[in-house]
Amino acid sequence: MNNSMIYKLIRRLFRHLFIWPNALSRHLPADAMRRIEAAIAQSESLHSGQICFVVEAHLHVFDIFRRKSARNRAIEIFSNFHVWDTEHNNGVLIYLLLADHDFEILADRGVHQYVGATGWEGICKKIESMFRQGQFEAGIIQGIENISEQLKQHYPAQGKNINELANAPISL
Repeated sequence: MNNSMIYKLIRRLFRHLFIWPNALSRHLPADAMRRIEAAIAQSESLHSGQICFVVEAHLHVFDIFRRKSARNRAIEIFSNFHVWDTEHNNGVLIYLLLADHDFEILADRGVHQYVGATGWEGICKKIESMFRQGQFEAGIIQGIENISEQLKQHYPAQGKNINELANAPISL
């Protein structure tokens, strides 16, 4: 490991260790989390896809030393919360890691085959733009709406939709 890598590791470690205890409630207070839950429920009434939102303030110190990225953590969460286990393989995870100011969108293979990396990248750019302006709630809701457009196109509602994943945001 060279000096530059060590410096980056130490900076990241400090960001995760010394994040404000109220960082989550400051960026996404309880009423914002309720509006995000309502946006997911509204979205899922329009298609048969499933959207899951998970936010984490920081990673464990061991994960920092292992250099776990937000993407790798999102993959773990995707698996742990069974986002991949929907009937039509159309689950989508939005994961936000506050300490790194990073987020990931992961989609199951069913929906990813239609949207592709380019489609997800376009949605991510819109969300990133709002996050840079400090609009975390609006960015998440915008992302949900953009994901919903894709899911409506490829997985239209068919009668009564079964809610396979909880709509409530998950904070870790």
